[in-house]
Amino acid sequence: MADLETRELEYFVAVAEELHFGRAAERLSIAQPALSKAIRRVESRLGVLLFVRTSRHVSLTSAGEALLRYGRHALDAVSAAAQGARRAADSQARLRLVVKPGGDGNLLSGIIAAYAGRPDARRVDILFGGATDRADHVRDGRADVALLYVPFDDLTGLDHETLYVEGRVAILPRGHRLASRGELRMADLEPETLPRWKGVPGSSGPGPEIEDAAQMVQLIMLGRMVEVLPRSLVEPFHPDLVYTPVVDARPSRLVVAWSRLDRRPLVASFVEAAVAASAARRDMAPDRAASTAG
Repeated sequence: MADLETRELEYFVAVAEELHFGRAAERLSIAQPALSKAIRRVESRLGVLLFVRTSRHVSLTSAGEALLRYGRHALDAVSAAAQGARRAADSQARLRLVVKPGGDGNLLSGIIAAYAGRPDARRVDILFGGATDRADHVRDGRADVALLYVPFDDLTGLDHETLYVEGRVAILPRGHRLASRGELRMADLEPETLPRWKGVPGSSGPGPEIEDAAQMVQLIMLGRMVEVLPRSLVEPFHPDLVYTPVVDARPSRLVVAWSRLDRRPLVASFVEAAVAASAARRDMAPDRAASTAG
C-alpha cells in the first residue's frame, strides 16, 4: 500500500502553502476538522511531524518542507500522466511549446521551420511563460516541451538536450564605477548588490526580490543593484544600461526540455528538429561571446 494517497498529498500541500488550516479547508472545500484529522493520519503513517501547531501559528518542520518540495512534483506528475493519456488517444494532438518572451536565443523561428519540414510534424502552439514557471508548465502537463536556461531553471523531473551555450554579461547603469571596463570577473562584482529572483532555486542575492525583466531594469537604472545574465536574455539592449562580459562566470545553456515520463514520438521528433536547427545556426552564426560593452 502506498504511504500517501494523492488526495492526502493534495490536503498536505494546501495546508503547507496556506499555513492555516481554515484557509486550506476553504480552498479544498472540506470541513476543517476533517482536514486536521487527515493531516494527523498522514503524520502517523509516515512517523514524522509535518507541522508545528500553536493557537496562533502553523509552520512547517524540516520533514514538512521536504514533503512539500517532493509532493508538488508528485502532484504535477499525476496531472501530467492524466493529460498525457488523453493526448495519446488524440491522433490530431498539437504540440505545445512554452517559452519566455525573448528567451529563445534567436533560435525559435529556425526550430519551428525545421520541425515543420518533418513528415510527422504537427501544429505547434506557442505558450508564453514567466521568468520562473516554464518548467512547471511541462511538469504539470500544460506544455509538452519548453525552452529553459540552465542553471536558472529547475530541471527536476525533466529530460533535456542542450541547444546553445553562451557566456554571461553584467548589466550596469552607465554611471557605474565598472561601466567603462571592457570585461569583468566575478570578483569585480563581489561588493555589488545582486537581486533574488522569485521562484529561482539558488537565487540568494542580498538585493531586492524581483519577478521580471522590467523590475530588474528599473532597479538597475536607479542604482539599487546590478545583475549577471546570459547574453541572449538581455536583448534588445536598453540605451541607459551597459552590458559587459563576465569572463569567468559560469556559462549558461539554453536547453529544450520535456517530461521524463513522456516518450511520445511527437515530442521526440520536435526535440530532434530543435537540436538539428540549433546546430545549423551555430555553424552559420558569428561568435556571440564578443564584447557587449556599450
